Amino acid sequence: MILLATLAAAAINVAQLGARPSDQKIAIIADSTPTPIDWSVTDARGQIVLRGRTAVVGDDAASGDHVHVADFSALRQSGQYRIKAGGLASGQFRVAERVFAPLGRAALNFFYQQRAGTPIDARWSGAQWARAAGHPDERATCFAGVDEKGNRWPGCDYTLDVTGGWYDAGDHGKYVVNAGIAVWTLQNLYETAIARRLFADGQASLPEAGNGIDDLLDEARWEVEWMLRMQLPAGTRLALPVGAQDMEGRLTLTTVDAGGMVHHKVADRNWTKLPTVPAEDRETRLLYPPSTAATLNLAAVAAQAARLWRTIDPAFAARCRDAARRAWDAAQRNPAILAPQTFTGSGGYGDAALADERGWAAAELFATTGDARYRAMLPTGDVDAPNWGDVGTLGTITLATAATVPGDIRRSARASIVAAADRFLGERARSGYRLPYASTRYEWGSSSVVLNRGMILGLAERFTGDRRYRYGAVDAMDYILGRNPLGQSYVSGMGWKSLRNPHHRFWAHQLDASLPGPPPGALSGGPNNTAMADPIARRLRGTCAPQRCWVNDANAYALNEVAINWNAPLVWVAAYLDAD
Repeated sequence: MILLATLAAAAINVAQLGARPSDQKIAIIADSTPTPIDWSVTDARGQIVLRGRTAVVGDDAASGDHVHVADFSALRQSGQYRIKAGGLASGQFRVAERVFAPLGRAALNFFYQQRAGTPIDARWSGAQWARAAGHPDERATCFAGVDEKGNRWPGCDYTLDVTGGWYDAGDHGKYVVNAGIAVWTLQNLYETAIARRLFADGQASLPEAGNGIDDLLDEARWEVEWMLRMQLPAGTRLALPVGAQDMEGRLTLTTVDAGGMVHHKVADRNWTKLPTVPAEDRETRLLYPPSTAATLNLAAVAAQAARLWRTIDPAFAARCRDAARRAWDAAQRNPAILAPQTFTGSGGYGDAALADERGWAAAELFATTGDARYRAMLPTGDVDAPNWGDVGTLGTITLATAATVPGDIRRSARASIVAAADRFLGERARSGYRLPYASTRYEWGSSSVVLNRGMILGLAERFTGDRRYRYGAVDAMDYILGRNPLGQSYVSGMGWKSLRNPHHRFWAHQLDASLPGPPPGALSGGPNNTAMADPIARRLRGTCAPQRCWVNDANAYALNEVAINWNAPLVWVAAYLDAD
């Protein structure tokens, strides 16, 4: 407990980028003083422009801090500022109308920099992050032989060209089940028209800029094209684990008609060392068995893409719609083929509960086609922050936002989203750091939990016009950008104490001085006190308050990896906060 006492020293924690003039502005001051503290805001010349006294919140279990809140929302003049209290001063932050625009563009550029199968060009990445293509002309066949648990896989008689897509995280794997939520989030941001000024054609740094198509759609299409390549040819028969089995142990394989299903992932046979430049990966690339979850992910994302590209590129839209229907039919034919957790060299992404994937895919296909057979299977249940293994909320958001959805269904979906946003605002009042998240359980990728709640709050503000929801989304982003007990911006290049050493095989300057650190805009997974899997995280177990279970270290993969499904809501919320 000595460590906790040391960490909980007095500090001023504030969003390190700053705020828009009309938005709420809050600093959290960690101080053991039980009575209010005087605070002041000074401008770039050191002149005091605002004064006040803190509101005392008291002890906070999530941070281990005794918390005071300084509300300086009355500061509306653009400029550079610091906040001071108790003999301490924050770093310099900015108040400006477009304060979130650089963050949104850098966060989208993360996806370009994660592209596989193509050189990363200095014109779009910055000179130090340019690199040769990783896994160009990637043609892979199925895993054959004995896995880690002694299961014998016969392989397949075909090879697929699965070039392209995004590397999922800090490794070189490409996973359909994580691609789904990531690309959906970018496509939803386009469909809701929230980011039109931020990502209009030519605004982003990517090779397709200037082609007459919104830059969000260009980047999303890079991943959709790869997902389409992961679909099995019609008439394919494979030996797969069917039904309820121990997916981490010995399996019974049954030959089924797998045509139209989707391979769960393409990845290395064995883990590559850290670091490994993508172009220097010498491991064998393999397709791993198709799963119902991956198949439904493609059904959902391809149906969504078909809607968005219908008038822009009708041929591509038709291709997506056909793939979505074939994937849906394949998942109906094979409703319970799960992903085995018996391979090394890549993440498992196992998921035994598929009702959410089915509801999500039904919502996307219904919004695209209007077919009654999909309407009967629309998602139900409460809305919460989505994640790769719990995607039902994505379907509800589509029902609430797609112009093609009937009014009664849209109104019901919007009511569910607003109800969730109300719950999140209720949690804000119970959180010392004034987050729309009051739990003391911080899971792997907790940063994305906070930001996905921010997305739902942003949608609620769009539906109702109530600014309280926007301020809840501001709270979520402020936490990510430094208003947390570590005073840490979890986004690289954003703030005076930003992410420097993510778990990544190329952005690995900590491990190899010849390699770069992360480009601006990469989001750390953040604090994790529930799945402390790596050696660094295990050393923290029992010694850190939940929001303090984090280290800026490339070896701490459970705490400090990056991932496409985490960066996607960062893009969404940054674009929303930038929008008028």
